[in-house]
Amino acid sequence: MVYERWLARKAAAHLKRDRKRGYENISGAAYRDAIHEAVVRSGGKDVYTGEELDWSLISTYNNDDSEFGKHGYKASFALLPTVDHIESSISKSGFCICSWRTNDAKHDLSHQAFINLCKMVLEHAGYQVTMSDRADR
Repeated sequence: MVYERWLARKAAAHLKRDRKRGYENISGAAYRDAIHEAVVRSGGKDVYTGEELDWSLISTYNNDDSEFGKHGYKASFALLPTVDHIESSISKSGFCICSWRTNDAKHDLSHQAFINLCKMVLEHAGYQVTMSDRADR
């Protein structure tokens, strides 16, 4: 029941946003199906970091508690599963699942722009970044 409510709310939020962007041939059912498919594909992990997501956190965020707890409260939801919009066109929308922390950091960047940003941050901090075999995924 909690998952179904979460799924419906996420689909409705993305549908509302995309309709404002001019996408008219989209439906809530299609978005629910696409988001659920992304959840299944995720295997319960953040698509960008590989971290195990904490699905017990869905539908538990409380605005009043957040106001009182400030940054500490939000930080406790770092591994909350969220939906990242990875592709949009008039006929199709793609989604993936990642943590709230990752989605917050990625914001509206494309996948490649996010990777490039992460690489710059690591190199600036003194790390050497090399491409692995996993990069093709």
